[in-house]
Amino acid sequence: MNFIVFPGQGSQKISMGKDLSDNFVEAKEVFEEVNEALDFNLTEIMWGDDEKSLSLTYNAQPALMACGVASFRVLKKLTGKNLTELANYVCGHSLGEYTAMTVAGVFSLKECSQLLRLRGNAMQKAVPVGKGAMAAFIGADITTTLDILKQVQSFGVCDIANDNSDGQVVISGDLEAVEKAINLTKQYGIKRAVLLPVSAPFHCRLMQPAQLTMEEALNNLEFQQPTLPIISNINAKPETDPNKLRMNLINQVTGTVKWRETMLLAKKLGVQKIIELGSGKVLTGIAKRMIENVSILNIENSADLEKIL
Repeated sequence: MNFIVFPGQGSQKISMGKDLSDNFVEAKEVFEEVNEALDFNLTEIMWGDDEKSLSLTYNAQPALMACGVASFRVLKKLTGKNLTELANYVCGHSLGEYTAMTVAGVFSLKECSQLLRLRGNAMQKAVPVGKGAMAAFIGADITTTLDILKQVQSFGVCDIANDNSDGQVVISGDLEAVEKAINLTKQYGIKRAVLLPVSAPFHCRLMQPAQLTMEEALNNLEFQQPTLPIISNINAKPETDPNKLRMNLINQVTGTVKWRETMLLAKKLGVQKIIELGSGKVLTGIAKRMIENVSILNIENSADLEKIL
């Protein structure tokens, strides 16, 4: 039982994907196609030296997706195996769900590039800069976090954005409400609470304008049957029905990313190997903490491929 997983925003870094592009034509073609789809040179930002520009939501989202798809296509080429031979399920954290759908054939690389550029722009515009915030609670559980959020609702919107793992919850909403929630964490014995360096409060009710934008775009796009089940962020359940996959992506904009539940499902299904494709090792790190006796791999450059092969 194998899972392939794709990272979300926060895993971006300068030069990501360049090694693969330099060494494998399959990867180079992915980045060229993404540049063409967006009608500007995204790789110039990815492989430049301006980390701030790369971290902008509308750049980071298609960039991370491109790295994930490039890693998959190189792995496919070198192993001679297609997706259904490499994995039983695919999933991704937030924007990573779009990457998963691309490799599973739900929509094309070009379509995904344009969707993520639109998604990034819409999410950035949904809330004025400085009005929203996100914070990570380390050493917190969902029940405790929900108790805290009940106490700050009078200060504005404050929702659970990511249920990432045992002991790690991310909240999102109006700045004042998020700050009030942080101030309450010591009373509840939470180890640490930190504001995150993000440009908008993702995965909360404040993202409703972005959800409406994505709903229109996704409803105008034809979804294909995936080659294998995709586990959704919104409910941590495997899905193959194109219409349900569409609704999952729409609801994901304002909904909680249920990654802890996704890893619990993997454990329940008897996962033996988890492969993270793309930039960073965030998701494999979570898997290591949550699942025993599982082989964990990440592929973001040619050195990683050499080790695995």
